[in-house]
Amino acid sequence: MERLEQRIVAFVKLGKFIEQFAGSTPIKDETIPFNDLFFDGFKHQLQLAQEHNGWFTKEQLSFALKSWSEALTAVQLKQWLAPYQIADVTAKNVAVIMAGNIPLVGFHDFLSVLITGHKVTVKLSSNDKQLLPFLAKYLEYVAPTFKGKITFTHDKLTDFDAVIATGSDNTARYFEYYFGKKPNIIRKNRNSVAILKGDETPEMLAALGEDIFRYYGLGCRSVSKLFVPKNYNFDFFFKAIYAFGDIINENKYANNYDYNKAVYLMSQYQLLENGFLMLKEDASYGSPIATLFYEKYSDINTLKEKLKKDSDHIQCIVANGVIDNEITFGNTQKPELFDYADGVDTVDFLLKI
Repeated sequence: MERLEQRIVAFVKLGKFIEQFAGSTPIKDETIPFNDLFFDGFKHQLQLAQEHNGWFTKEQLSFALKSWSEALTAVQLKQWLAPYQIADVTAKNVAVIMAGNIPLVGFHDFLSVLITGHKVTVKLSSNDKQLLPFLAKYLEYVAPTFKGKITFTHDKLTDFDAVIATGSDNTARYFEYYFGKKPNIIRKNRNSVAILKGDETPEMLAALGEDIFRYYGLGCRSVSKLFVPKNYNFDFFFKAIYAFGDIINENKYANNYDYNKAVYLMSQYQLLENGFLMLKEDASYGSPIATLFYEKYSDINTLKEKLKKDSDHIQCIVANGVIDNEITFGNTQKPELFDYADGVDTVDFLLKI
């Protein structure tokens, strides 16, 4: 148990380091170990991340770092790990193939592998390659026992005992072909949805805006589709999310908005729009950037059955008093450590390999 304690302490120190960058301006805390070596370097990596990936704006990076600084506390980590029997394991080498849709999207897998006592070999997405290697280096400084347990590679993965891979439905087929014989977690495309009943307050709908627009809708926890009652009045929804209108001033988002709008208009689709978000009636779950799909329902129980049947395509369901395990408006991008992607318990998997 002592070694687990040491690993927890190391990640708590990492959380404290990250916390310095969680606001709109980095604030140096002189009590943080090795800050003279790492503070300016991480500032530089954040700058590089912004230059390399136009979706990784200063605000989105700060949000991701704030989320992780709040998760990496002794209380949160111990509460997360309490249900598991984490004895000293025989360290296996776990390959982790990460997506790059939002900043540090693969950090939970990285944390899970190391906290359970295994070694990790990380294959980063080219879209998100600046931050994690730097944070890993900091971790090795505060806990030298991690040295030799963290590897980053661009090459084909060869020497590993298990794999955790996140990608699209297409890459999942490739992953299953190459990694199917080893213990694995292979994640595919998922999207999140919201169920509206028509009695939501303006505050609830404004909070839903956070679920829709955070990370520009690029996350699997981003709401990409609404289910609404038959005669739903979208005016209430548009009015409530008006505060997010500045998003159209960001180039990459605006380009997607203009492009998708042109495609829809040429195809003569019926659209509802407010100048920064388009609503399109569509049975699919994954909507393009700057677009939200919607579907009408007449019976809530029939809708619940549909969502149950389609559960493999859905990450989160935002609602108010409709189903079990629903997420309250505004909270999809604030997962707890035990909110596992695709509902697959990563720690349990790692303890059994």
